[in-house]
Amino acid sequence: MDIKTFVNVVSALPKEISVLAKGPTGIGKSQIFHQVGKRLKMPVIDRRLAQMTEGDIIGLPELVDGVTRFAPCDWFIRACKEPVILFFDELNRATLEVQQCAFQIVLDRELNGHKLHADTRVYAAVNVGSDYQVLEMDPALQRRFWAMDLEPTTQDWLDWAKTCDDIPASASEYIKKFPSSLRHVGQMEPGKVYPNPASWHRLMQSLTFAGMNPDDICGSGNLPELFYPMCLGFIGQTDSVKFSDFIKEYVNKFFANDIIDSKQWSKKKKAILEINNDKKNGLMEQIVDWTKIDGNTITIDGVDRCVEFVKSCSEEMIVNFFNLIMETEDLETIKKFHKRLGKLVTDIINESGKY
Repeated sequence: MDIKTFVNVVSALPKEISVLAKGPTGIGKSQIFHQVGKRLKMPVIDRRLAQMTEGDIIGLPELVDGVTRFAPCDWFIRACKEPVILFFDELNRATLEVQQCAFQIVLDRELNGHKLHADTRVYAAVNVGSDYQVLEMDPALQRRFWAMDLEPTTQDWLDWAKTCDDIPASASEYIKKFPSSLRHVGQMEPGKVYPNPASWHRLMQSLTFAGMNPDDICGSGNLPELFYPMCLGFIGQTDSVKFSDFIKEYVNKFFANDIIDSKQWSKKKKAILEINNDKKNGLMEQIVDWTKIDGNTITIDGVDRCVEFVKSCSEEMIVNFFNLIMETEDLETIKKFHKRLGKLVTDIINESGKY
């Protein structure tokens, strides 16, 4: 199942139904459940069971009034007191003892007398494939889940990247051009580094932290000395060479923030207004995607700059951009663009009779 469908189905399931996601490591299973949490407006408690002992789940024994009891862990108490998504990652890499503890939580929605909140949801993920050391899961445990094999597509990752501040637009363009570079498929040589969606994410975070954000240095013809070595440890030699060469030559250096940010616009306005319609169309899509990212708020001045740019495009592109903005979920963004662009779009529609 593709990621978009999986997120939609899981979000629609009753809260009492536990969910099991199956797939190879590195495809971003934990990120997928965080997408569900965002959709349901619920915090996610992420526990990696492969790194836990039995005591990390049931808690440690304590003596209360001469009676030995187990003091539950703070994260489990939180799941009992408020609605959360309790996510157990790497369930089939956990010890049998830890799996049995998870079984009680999934089966009974309680542990040692502490009941989960009625609205808390329990999700889990397992790694599949011959390249991983896993333990056989108890069939009785598997039967308690709505279980699905995940088959993420390149488009799934690109859609997610649009909502993630960590992924530069130039990296998305690279994956669009070389979709097979997103995740290695086939046999893996022991000790060799291969790309996967999670490693691409970590690479982008690391490059940005080191002051080498690909969007800021692309098209320069030369890359910082540490750029290629840093790529090597995340995506391996083959894709490090291809990605480095791509960033060196990538000349479409204009991004949504070059229009929204006043300083960038003042420096790049002339060049942006002179690019062809295909690149302008890509920039308009970036603007729409930018407005959808949580925490991004566009000012009236930012809207004015966007409108100035959009007016340099064809009438058809202007109408398409306006329709995409109207489909966003942020009412304030819709109001701002409608006030600045609504009349022009109405005039175009009335005069052309095409729409």
